[in-house]
Amino acid sequence: MSILFVPHGGGPMPLLGDENHRILTAFMHSVSDQLPRPKAILVITAHWEEEVATISSGSAPGMLYDYYGFPPETYEYNYRAPGNPELAQSIAELLQANGIESRLDPKRNYDHGTFVPLMLMYPRADIPVVQLSLLKSLDPAAHIALGKALAPLRSQGILILGSGMSFHNMQAFFTVNPNARDRSESFDTWLTETLTSTSLSPEEQSARLIDWQNAPEARFCHPREEHLLPLLVCYGAGSVNAEPAIKMFDTFLFNTKISAFLWS
Repeated sequence: MSILFVPHGGGPMPLLGDENHRILTAFMHSVSDQLPRPKAILVITAHWEEEVATISSGSAPGMLYDYYGFPPETYEYNYRAPGNPELAQSIAELLQANGIESRLDPKRNYDHGTFVPLMLMYPRADIPVVQLSLLKSLDPAAHIALGKALAPLRSQGILILGSGMSFHNMQAFFTVNPNARDRSESFDTWLTETLTSTSLSPEEQSARLIDWQNAPEARFCHPREEHLLPLLVCYGAGSVNAEPAIKMFDTFLFNTKISAFLWS
């Protein structure tokens, strides 16, 4: 099964027909047609952080509208995909086997990092979904290790879906910054080379990603790195087979470069 990282856009805007998100929305509408149908989906969402890796384990999660200031209809979205308590338990066991502390959360609902891309990718909501939190430490090596522990899920038909943003500077999104485009492209070029190069060993790739703060324009593109970390989890899962990523998609959102990556 594939591993996919998608930029999920700004709040619910991909679902609202926002013109700035038109190309991104079209990509998310079509991307599932390019993947094998998963038995279940594990979403690593940028919008959930815990002290230890936490796994949603409810059988019928509700909705978490973790945004504000949007039209009333955005607080009525409902994504009815079932949870999968058995899968959640098996993920906890995988993490434990790799020395990673975790816990189950039967009350965690679908946040917008989960339901926005999935409403576009799998609108029938007929595939079970489990969510995995980030770690509050924001330690890049720990998130790569999370991904490596999750790699066996691929052989079980589980889609590992990282939902974040390859560029996430809110001030740059919503202010007129004439340099934002070039600065975001510099980081995107570095990120793409790191993930897709066949000349870098997995050890070199990991070292670059762990040291991502020293990449070109890193802290401009990610003043806080929570939207980058789901990508590092995806990388960790893909790196087990020494498999370079494929850059599946890119576009400009609010004049900044964003990208999606696939390990197939």
